Amino acid sequence: MGDANMLTQLVTPLPALTPSQKAALEKAKKYAMEQSIKDILLKQTIQHQQQQMSSQQTSAQKQRALAIMCRVYVGSIYYDIRQETVRDAFAPFGPIKSIDMSFDPITQKHKGYCFIDYEIPEAAHLATEHMQTSQLGGIGRTIKVGRPSNIGQAQPIINQLAEEAKHYNRIYVASIHPDLEESDLRSVFEAFGKIVACQLDRDALGRRHRGYAFIEYDKLQSALDAISSMNMFDLGGQYLRVGRAITPPNTHFEMYLGTSNASTLPAAAAVAAAAATSKIMAQEAAKPLLVNQRVATNIVPGFNQVGRSSGINGGGLMIPPLAQPTAVMAANQPGVVTGVTPASGSSGFHQHTSHSAAKQSPTQSRVMVLHNMVNVEDIDDDLEGEVTEECGKFGAVERVIIYQEKQGEEEDADVVVKIFVEFSKVEESEKAISALNNRWFGGNRVTALAYPYQKYTANDLSG
Repeated sequence: MGDANMLTQLVTPLPALTPSQKAALEKAKKYAMEQSIKDILLKQTIQHQQQQMSSQQTSAQKQRALAIMCRVYVGSIYYDIRQETVRDAFAPFGPIKSIDMSFDPITQKHKGYCFIDYEIPEAAHLATEHMQTSQLGGIGRTIKVGRPSNIGQAQPIINQLAEEAKHYNRIYVASIHPDLEESDLRSVFEAFGKIVACQLDRDALGRRHRGYAFIEYDKLQSALDAISSMNMFDLGGQYLRVGRAITPPNTHFEMYLGTSNASTLPAAAAVAAAAATSKIMAQEAAKPLLVNQRVATNIVPGFNQVGRSSGINGGGLMIPPLAQPTAVMAANQPGVVTGVTPASGSSGFHQHTSHSAAKQSPTQSRVMVLHNMVNVEDIDDDLEGEVTEECGKFGAVERVIIYQEKQGEEEDADVVVKIFVEFSKVEESEKAISALNNRWFGGNRVTALAYPYQKYTANDLSG
């Protein structure tokens, strides 16, 4: 009997929960779900930030190492030798980014040395090898050429790049005649062996090459034979400079990008991805209970679209909105309009109504401005037509303006070239900006932006 009574007590159902107890239980479940989502978001955000910081640090170190590899020190320069003479002597080895020559403020003469920054490491390496015992200005004074002494922690990265370069049978060819093409180079250099790749770097619009190329052979001996035979070879009236490539193939593009090719998510995508993961986990955990499904739906609304969620209802966990990039406007400097295509349906510079201009915001304009696409020396009579043809892929181009903006009142002040392209529709301009922004042309990273339509119609091209 005792056992029977005990069994009866065990199978007796538990008392039903009161409404207040049910409400407390649901509140506890909801709180537990919110805390779980908070923890997942926090962990994934921290993990992403750590990965991004590590990637950025590695990229910064590599960029510093590449910058050092592009720099050449030149000493024992006679005081009468001008910077133009130095540039002419070192330009055959590759494109020069800048020359830093220090001057004495009292004597107004340089201090006998300078630093030359090339655009690619191979140019600096070749210049160092060839100019060691050279003279400038024909005065019988041998200059000193070497690499910077402040290498420091960049040396391991430089060594790593050199080791990676050894896996490729690549050579660097500089001082190529402007009239020669890749087919001409191939026909000359294929005499030493089978060519795997021949890359002749071109300018922003792909019209002219920039005087240097990389050639990769299938065998190392072919590359060595080409270097020994073709270095200082007169090809088309210019003496070629040929040397071994000291960086792997992808380095050339990484230098222009300024970052490594490591995969890093934008912050908005990372947060949204973490939120989406949290939602899936919450739904999976809540499937057995219908009430929990309702709670999960209330907790995580709208996380199926990346970057659209602004917060989590009911739990106090808010995802802060991303800061919008601030538009940086250039100083109002005098400029020169060097080319204007005829405006369709208009005889004046602008014949648009103020009503049309008022409808377009600075970020929704049918005018696009291209920065850093060409240099002053690249401007010619064909540039307008080529820009019109290229941008015509995105819509109807009504006008192209090539604007030269002087960055100061000094006679030798730098001149920035800006290209304004007016489309017939805002959608066409936005499509062009999306396709051309951050695109690389001949070593220049192009910036494509929407230009305020009201400033454009007011002939204000200083922005």
